[in-house]
Amino acid sequence: MTALAADRARYDRATAHLDAPLAIVDLDAFDANADDLLRRAGGKPVRVASKSVRCRALLERVLARDGFRGLMSFTLAESLWLARSGFDDVLLAYPSADRAGFAELAADPKLAAAVTVMVDDPAQLDLIDAARAGGREVVRVCLELDTSLQLLGGRVRVGARRSPLRSPAQLAELARSVARRPGFRLVGIMAYEGHVAGVGDAVAGRRLRSRAIRLMQAAARRELAERRAAVVRAVRAVVPGLEFVNGGGTGSVQYTAAEDAVTEIAAGSGLYVPRLFDNYTSFTGRPAALFALPVVRRPGVGVVTVLGGGYPASGVAGRDRLPVPYLPEGLAYDPQEGPGEVQTPLLGAPADDLLIGDKVWFRHAKAGELCERFDALHLIEGDTVTATVPTYRGEGHTFL
Repeated sequence: MTALAADRARYDRATAHLDAPLAIVDLDAFDANADDLLRRAGGKPVRVASKSVRCRALLERVLARDGFRGLMSFTLAESLWLARSGFDDVLLAYPSADRAGFAELAADPKLAAAVTVMVDDPAQLDLIDAARAGGREVVRVCLELDTSLQLLGGRVRVGARRSPLRSPAQLAELARSVARRPGFRLVGIMAYEGHVAGVGDAVAGRRLRSRAIRLMQAAARRELAERRAAVVRAVRAVVPGLEFVNGGGTGSVQYTAAEDAVTEIAAGSGLYVPRLFDNYTSFTGRPAALFALPVVRRPGVGVVTVLGGGYPASGVAGRDRLPVPYLPEGLAYDPQEGPGEVQTPLLGAPADDLLIGDKVWFRHAKAGELCERFDALHLIEGDTVTATVPTYRGEGHTFL
């Protein structure tokens, strides 16, 4: 029996009493992936990206391990909810226009002490001030640095379009604006190098493309390390008591951790290891989060149909954003149909061994987005479900 066949047998035994559709997290794989993130971080603390997990019980599990510290959230409403739930260090990774949320933040000492908000424009400070509704708590602020690689005088750009702040002078000027402004305290800098951390450099069957990605990423790491260090020096000259400099992501942990200017690493997808993280030379993780769909039809030889399956991930539309049939090995989508909203035909020789009611296991393309489809995760150790815990959706929250 192959290792994958053994995993399928374990998952089938563990969930034999449960009807699909369902989602699981293999805790042995989850914990091994956490160990690997810490190893690659080289002693620097890892801040957990909540959007890649979207389950409070698993956030608590990973933060209970030495080496993990704090959360990186994705909306202000989520940040406040997490803070009320007992998480005392929440960095909101994206600017917000949630006026009601800012009013709550500015009025509550506990929330204001636990949550740090992201800004890259003085207009965002204006919005927060206008939303205070009488709240006088000091709002903790983090500045975001644009990490994109720009070539040919800026005519070529590689990287996400996030912050407009690129140079040390730009960040130092906004730092001065925050420092002069009553009701705000600058505590950190964040820089997410998504074109390094979130782009695989070993694309199957694409040797030339993979080499080009590796060359781009090496150049991007060199350029960013130099510029990030200069930015940190410039901002610390304005705010010597800066608490943290956050950088990285699952695909770049060891490279970002090697920079002296960086004090902590952000990562989250590396805990679940969805399919988009298969194509990296820098690390190999274990798939920990899966979902199962039941066989409901056998239309013919070499074909089964499962219920549901149309769970595409965000990003530029393409085949790499689709879930993939994982177990049993050898199943593929019908190219004329793909994964459907209500049903999905699957082709391949293993289909003939599947019976009505059997489970087919899939891997999602992006980590936490799986939890928007399921209200619970069944946690598996060995061949036993040891707990069933709610996702954000299962707790009644869909923040985006």
